[in-house]
Amino acid sequence: MSSSVETGRITTDIPARMDRLPWARWHWLVVIGLGTVWILDGLEVTIVGSMSEALKDPTTGLGLSSSDIGMAGAVYVAGACIGALFFGQLTDRFGRKKLFLVTLAVYTLATVATAFAPSATWYFIARFLTGAGIGGEYAAINSAIDELIPAKYRGRVDVAINGSFWVGAALGSLLTIPLLDPTIIDPAWGWRLAFGLGAILAIGILLVRRNVPESPRWLFIHGREDEGEQIVRDIESTVSHETGRDLPPVSETITIRQRKTIGIGMIAKTVFTLYPRRTVLCLSLFIGQAFLYNAFFFTYGDTLTTFLDVKQTGWYLAIFALSNFLGALLLSPLFDRLGRVKMITGTYVISGVLLGVAGFVLGDLTAVSLTAFGAIIFFFASAGASAAYLTASEVFPMETRALCIAFFYAVGTAAGGISGPLLFGKLIDDASASGDITHIAIGYYIGAVLMIAGGLVEAVLGVKAEGKSLESIAQPLTAEDAHSPGGPAGENEPAHA
Repeated sequence: MSSSVETGRITTDIPARMDRLPWARWHWLVVIGLGTVWILDGLEVTIVGSMSEALKDPTTGLGLSSSDIGMAGAVYVAGACIGALFFGQLTDRFGRKKLFLVTLAVYTLATVATAFAPSATWYFIARFLTGAGIGGEYAAINSAIDELIPAKYRGRVDVAINGSFWVGAALGSLLTIPLLDPTIIDPAWGWRLAFGLGAILAIGILLVRRNVPESPRWLFIHGREDEGEQIVRDIESTVSHETGRDLPPVSETITIRQRKTIGIGMIAKTVFTLYPRRTVLCLSLFIGQAFLYNAFFFTYGDTLTTFLDVKQTGWYLAIFALSNFLGALLLSPLFDRLGRVKMITGTYVISGVLLGVAGFVLGDLTAVSLTAFGAIIFFFASAGASAAYLTASEVFPMETRALCIAFFYAVGTAAGGISGPLLFGKLIDDASASGDITHIAIGYYIGAVLMIAGGLVEAVLGVKAEGKSLESIAQPLTAEDAHSPGGPAGENEPAHA
């Protein structure tokens, strides 16, 4: 018998009970245990950008060129794409918790390997494996967070958590200041210690993450409703105790046919046949933000040192990172209040237009004015980019959630995140040879067009998901089997919860 064959049929109120919970300290456990992974990603990306000069030194570094720095960024992103797809399908099959522990372990081991890299080849391989761990985290963590956070808070929490990438970026920027100071630390050890710090932080996150439960939504779909019921009762008891009030009863239920796994064929049909508009939407959002960020930020430190005579990039990158985090944090409540469509459209279009203007005046900018320009652009872009992950997590059925996040992350990031660093690395080399910084403006223009296009696609195809349960935005495939013998409802048909 195939593992995807029906194992039972149940009616449950677990989704409604999870969504009616008031915010409590327990939810902060989820945010800290799961959301802090973006700090690791930000730390990784920033260290690479800040360490570009140290890695180029053939004596104390690895003798990398500007193109090699871009290649390292591309290799990291390629690993993230493959890791997202590989671990994403395992997350939907074996559960959120198992995979968010495994992927963090992969990241930790690979980061330690990076710190001990004896050659450029070793460094590239370690960066690929580090990216694979982070890519797997994106799939496992986004799905787990959205299934554990109440609908009322899901938008702001998801956007703010994804924006915490920039806390890691700021930390990475500031840490590189003493680590790259030869009067404090030997240059041969400074960049290695920077990577080692990422592993130490990961171990701390792992200790907190062990206490985060499996998603009850995943459990009842996969025939483990008793375990899911017990977890929800424990959460309700904890939240009631922490808030000091009784929880109101719920009346909404959902009936589903349980299956141990959902075949890859059904997942593909879901994405491309049942929800084609949402597929186009997610691809547009991911490609735009991936090119913008991976192109600009992976090579920003190299741009400062190569053209603008900046010896220590840490302070510049820290300011840039702070603006990004503040944008995600301060704008995140508006994704629940004003709605997803208005906010995503606005943040994408505004940041795209401003990036185009920056490219036009690039030749007249100094290190300070370029950083100021970047800070304003990415104040808006960070909130929009974070909402891309929120969108992919919300608008597809639960059984496919992790793999859908992985798919759009991988395809969008491969299109924008691999080509971006490679293009910018080549542009920087060419511009360096000619001594003209304006040669890299073409990268800014491409990023601007892709971001504006993503915003316009959101305006036309965006889903108004604010305040709605996940099951009403995209009905579970197994519930559609139970209620609709003719097949699952598509994006143009109302889903019932």
